[in-house]
Amino acid sequence: MSSGLSKSKWIYNQSGVIPVYDGGIVLITTTRSKRWIIPKGVVEKGMTPHDSAAKEALEEAGAIGRVHHREIGRFRYRKWHGRCTVRVFPLYVERLLEEWDEMHLRKRKIVTVREALKLVEHDELREIIAGFCSKKKN
Repeated sequence: MSSGLSKSKWIYNQSGVIPVYDGGIVLITTTRSKRWIIPKGVVEKGMTPHDSAAKEALEEAGAIGRVHHREIGRFRYRKWHGRCTVRVFPLYVERLLEEWDEMHLRKRKIVTVREALKLVEHDELREIIAGFCSKKKN
């Protein structure tokens, strides 16, 4: 059984990051549909949601940096015959690796906030990105 799974409701608890790098945002593609998303995954057993999200960023995007412990939003989507709730944290990227675990499964792209809002299809995730980036400027 997955560590983020509640048997009775089929709810998966996930966490993800908005990787901020050099004035832009790092996006990755999903492994199947190749849509643009942020690094995310089921919260690892024994890890805080923000630390688990930073681990996903390393594995999925080759992004290393400082993750902030304060959640900036949540979004939901359907997967695995259930519902995933993703808690999102900012990750201030200090380094992007040239080689990383999932580099052959996904594309990685550094984009402006405006480009990210066009590329990301999930409405709730777009709102989180827009809200976070507008607060960051102020």
